[in-house]
Amino acid sequence: SEYGGETLHGPAYGPTSHSTAASSNPSSSSAFRHVVPSRQIVERQPRMLDFRVEYRDRNVDVVLEDTSTVGDIKHILENELQIPASKMLLKGWKTGDVDDSTVLKTLHLPKNNSLYILTPDLPRPSSSHSGALQESLNQNFMLIVTHREVQREYNLNFSGSSTIQEVKRNVYDLTSIPVRHQLWEGWPPSATDDSMTLAVSGLSFPCHRLTVGRRSSPVQTREQSEEQCTDVHMVSDSDGDDFEDATEFGVDDGEMFGVASSALRKSPMMPENAENEGDALLQFTAEFSSRYGDCHPVYFIGSLEAAFQEAFYGKARDRKLLAIYLHHDESVLTNVFCSQMLCAESIVSYLSQNFITWAWDMTKEANRARFLTMCTRHFGSVVAQTIRTQKTDQFPLFLIIMGKRSSNEVLNVIQGNTTVDELMMRLMAAMEIFSAQQQEDIKDEDEREARENVKREQDEAYRISLEADRAKREAQEREMAEQFRLEQIRKEQEEEREAIRLSLEQSLPPEPKEESTESVSKLRIRTPSGEFFERRFLASSKLQVVFDFVASKGYPWEEYKLLGTFPRRDVTQLDPNKSLLEVKLYPQETLFLEAKE
Repeated sequence: SEYGGETLHGPAYGPTSHSTAASSNPSSSSAFRHVVPSRQIVERQPRMLDFRVEYRDRNVDVVLEDTSTVGDIKHILENELQIPASKMLLKGWKTGDVDDSTVLKTLHLPKNNSLYILTPDLPRPSSSHSGALQESLNQNFMLIVTHREVQREYNLNFSGSSTIQEVKRNVYDLTSIPVRHQLWEGWPPSATDDSMTLAVSGLSFPCHRLTVGRRSSPVQTREQSEEQCTDVHMVSDSDGDDFEDATEFGVDDGEMFGVASSALRKSPMMPENAENEGDALLQFTAEFSSRYGDCHPVYFIGSLEAAFQEAFYGKARDRKLLAIYLHHDESVLTNVFCSQMLCAESIVSYLSQNFITWAWDMTKEANRARFLTMCTRHFGSVVAQTIRTQKTDQFPLFLIIMGKRSSNEVLNVIQGNTTVDELMMRLMAAMEIFSAQQQEDIKDEDEREARENVKREQDEAYRISLEADRAKREAQEREMAEQFRLEQIRKEQEEEREAIRLSLEQSLPPEPKEESTESVSKLRIRTPSGEFFERRFLASSKLQVVFDFVASKGYPWEEYKLLGTFPRRDVTQLDPNKSLLEVKLYPQETLFLEAKE
């Protein structure tokens, strides 16, 4: 992932459709594809710039071409705010104050800009403003503060009545960075005094992002170090904008004090024998910020392999170009290149939007040899030899790398003797090549994903079909098992009933003969199916014998009623221990069976 700082939204230059041509630089090699867009075509297409202008409690959005002037912005604001343009002081320009005739294109602005208006000659409204101010003082602000060196984020709550100084002291407690050594980015342009409350400082409500790091002080001699450091930081706390703007005019810290720059630098950009590339890049970033300010490319913290992974190996839509910045402290071009070109807001914004930026310090021989080894491994010996033959005064170098399916291609090597416009055009030309390749990769990736989706859908349909077949088979097996179980129960019940019937049949007394001398009762029984069966019983036999006889024929008295005809009665309700004579089933009777409900 990318390292620290606030995200710069939107590219400084929009997509272009200009043609490209190969560079004719004699130092170029066949391993590089040098592309420079046609300057005439680029200049013919004006850029659209977005401005958010803050005035008291209002924000006005202005969009216009970069061929317009500062006076054009004031004219639009005059109509919107009903303030005479002559009374406006338009502030917030990163290049210092400008006049109304200044053409925006000459300021090399990013796409998105924030400005604010001062009207010292106009009175401020009292009642409504005081009410809004009181409301702001009672609000709570969430400050999301990122500690740049350790990449740790703190969520801090402050009331609107808290001061900027109180915020800095709280951050000192969390980060151990003294207030005078704190180097901030993200404060609104109106936050010019540490005694100012958050309510009037112009912070975004309810949440505002800030970044803090440790300022490395320039030193001259061991005896002068402490005094020099204190003076510089006190100036930074009270008038930080003036101090940071010094590098925008190519003035090195050493030149301000009349001493050679190399003599003033407190520490090298990178340790000579760092075991971990991530730790080396942390020191590089901190030292770069201390020398050239916080407006600089966001350097990737990690190994070169990790930077490749971040830039080239995600989804095609998320891939970016890789920019490798090779620093050299002994080159006469380094200070101007870093302060005026690499830290220009347009370049910083464009790199943040479209590139992963990785850096290395080539000053020390051990670090130089280490990078050339990495270069040979990743780009081949031709590229490594090209960089090896670069003279010190040709540094810094800016390598533009594009990831391809089988290898990593070096699109361009930009030397330190360039301008902001030329650097931007070469970055845009590389982006044009990359965008064409990226569109092909996106198309291939979409087609591959479509094929994989179809295959996944087919596999899922096949799986669902198998699952349905399996469920159907299991349901059939369960149904068959249930039928088998019920059949077994039915058979067992039939066998049990047959056994009971046989037992009853065998236990019945023998049927008396017609010529018997004893009193005999003759019973005729009709079944539910209409059939009849007859039998003779001794009149002295108990009624239970009749029930057992009927049950032996398959009609147990628990399931069937035995009904008489004249009079109609339910015989099964009579006492089974009484004789047939007693229940008046003598000498003969016709009965019929009926199933119980």
